[in-house]
Amino acid sequence: MNTWLLAASETFTPPGPRDFEFPGIGGSFFTKPMLIIVLGTLIIAVFFYLAARSAQRVPGKMQFAGESAYGFVRNSIALDAIGKEGIKYVPYLATLFFFIAVLNIFGIIPFFQFPATSKIAIPLFLAVISCVIFNAIGIKRMGFGGYFKAMMFPPGIPKLVYVILAPIEFVSTILIRPLTLCLRLTLNMFAGHLVLLLFVLGGEYLLRDYGGAVGIVSGAVAIFGSIVLTFFEAFVQLLQAYVFTLLSALYIGGALLEEH
Repeated sequence: MNTWLLAASETFTPPGPRDFEFPGIGGSFFTKPMLIIVLGTLIIAVFFYLAARSAQRVPGKMQFAGESAYGFVRNSIALDAIGKEGIKYVPYLATLFFFIAVLNIFGIIPFFQFPATSKIAIPLFLAVISCVIFNAIGIKRMGFGGYFKAMMFPPGIPKLVYVILAPIEFVSTILIRPLTLCLRLTLNMFAGHLVLLLFVLGGEYLLRDYGGAVGIVSGAVAIFGSIVLTFFEAFVQLLQAYVFTLLSALYIGGALLEEH
């Protein structure tokens, strides 16, 4: 076993962070993740345009698909997390959910096979937008001073505790929330893509280059495992889009409360 591991390590280069760096297409500044973002945006826009283009009282297949997708975000995220006031935030939450979901799913689409959300800039930008929205809602509702007072100095707590609690609440709301939103999505997509690469490239190496009964059996197991992991990764990709959107909705709902 040790000899086999040594031989494999000498010829097989495992995937790593370098597999998340892409040169510009055709020598330009336009990279593969940027292409995925553009295509993902177009896919979402075209889908909902076609779904709403000829809306009928009795919906056709495309209209039904669009209404079902939009209704999922409205009923299962906005209304559940925020309540009736969540209706006005459904357009943002729906855009957020489907944008993240489509960019995630590109990670298992042949030829592309890369989740653009594994690049930290994209989840960070989306997290900052959510952060700005829920803080702006709180400030608009309670005023600048009232919002930060309610955030940092909740009533019913001994004054000495505020010395510790106030900065913790401020940092948590302004910095920790967007940071955790960003890192949860980024790291899940990064790790999932890395594991899939390891199974696919490792299986290919074992079948093609290692040879022998051990290589054939191990390679076949790795390739089969990559197929199973692909379906599991698709589930995780959709789940992470749901979690990101749900947490954004919960933060918005918290900002709508008089006290939070």
